[in-house]
Amino acid sequence: MADDAPVTNKAELDAWIESEGIRFFKIGVFDVDGVLRGKYVDRSKLASAVDKGFGFCDVVLGWDLHDELYADPGVEVSGWHTGYRDAPVRLDLSTLRRIPFEDDTLLLVGSFGGDYAEVCPRTVLTRTIDKAASMGFDVNGAFEYEFFLFDETPHSVREKGFRDLTPVTPGMFGYSVIRNSVHADFYHDLLDRMAELGCPLEGLHTETGPGVLEAAIRYTRGIDAADRAAIFKTFTKVFAQQNELLATFMAKWSNDYPGQSGHLHLSLSKDGANAFYEEGAPHDMSATMQRFVAGQVKYLPELLSMVCSTINAYRRLVPGMWAPTAANWGVENRTTAIRAIPAGPGGQRSEYRIAPADANPYLAMAAALASGLRGIEEDLEVPDPISGNAYEDPRAMASPLPTTLRDAAAALRGSALARDAFGDAFVDHYAATREWEDREFRKAVSDWDLARYFEII
Repeated sequence: MADDAPVTNKAELDAWIESEGIRFFKIGVFDVDGVLRGKYVDRSKLASAVDKGFGFCDVVLGWDLHDELYADPGVEVSGWHTGYRDAPVRLDLSTLRRIPFEDDTLLLVGSFGGDYAEVCPRTVLTRTIDKAASMGFDVNGAFEYEFFLFDETPHSVREKGFRDLTPVTPGMFGYSVIRNSVHADFYHDLLDRMAELGCPLEGLHTETGPGVLEAAIRYTRGIDAADRAAIFKTFTKVFAQQNELLATFMAKWSNDYPGQSGHLHLSLSKDGANAFYEEGAPHDMSATMQRFVAGQVKYLPELLSMVCSTINAYRRLVPGMWAPTAANWGVENRTTAIRAIPAGPGGQRSEYRIAPADANPYLAMAAALASGLRGIEEDLEVPDPISGNAYEDPRAMASPLPTTLRDAAAALRGSALARDAFGDAFVDHYAATREWEDREFRKAVSDWDLARYFEII
């Protein structure tokens, strides 16, 4: 939790509520797309939910981003055939925090249990972290996000048909001290509110593009890294709208600007020491780190749909747009899919640069971690690192990534690693949800179609 004195049981929670003067209680779960679905409950309901769990309509695992029911036989855990019954949820007291955007309100996040545990994104990551623990490793992680801010509202963007939107600042001005000074009140408030929310930011700056910011969340251990990321995204949107702005974490919202990343930094520790660091080794990369990176590179094409999970995410994966197009790695190379960062015993890590801002952080972290752990298990030899521009090096393109969500979902279905690491139930359910997304896309007539074919063809 955000407080220094963690709450571990119902009695401690009750005492904390009294001492903090909490009057409102919000509980929820993150769905397959990483969207927080939740509700307010009264204090007695909260106590019961903490003690025994609570029921949440299983439709949140059976519909898409726009609450359209999956019409797909591959989605078995939820549908008309289940009667949309209640799915059991267990709240995790480690997620407890006050919501600084709402007076006297707490937040608790949970995970699906029972028949639904196998397809719960948060549980998928928990099991992967448990796998690391069984191998003797603790997991350390941190996400960094790019997001665009617009001088718009949810109503105005729809009235404009999501065209001709007004960014909060104009032009390309990365790392701008002018911009962050002019808008210091917004920056200061966001930094303060995220610290209060238990999502402290190590850095916050403008990126290249009109109205785009990048926020680096402070690293932490285990599942808390993904919790921080998911909560940060949710409440950055809340904070923006409360300031009469609109934030988007779309992977690529415009043809004219680079896409938005959600880079994930990972390391393993053993007996309190960074297992990725070995002084004097090439780039100070231990054998453990080399094998971990080798696994990430080898299995990235198979697990890509867990990271690039939307149609839009593949718009970002084009040469020259600061996003990788093949499974490769380099040392301090921002053109590769995996970037090894030699940063001494305190900071040696890998950066999973493939991840876009719209990824579900639980699934992106599960994919990045599971593939790295398999590399250690299989004693994989890391390929030669890519130096220079990976977009132009034939060696860097030896293992191209799937270029569509449809192909990536098919690769996941056929992945022995995915089925072993995450289970058949998850792979089949998740692949079916991505195939649904692809079919919905292919039914739509785009502006590009109309401009390309309407008159001339």
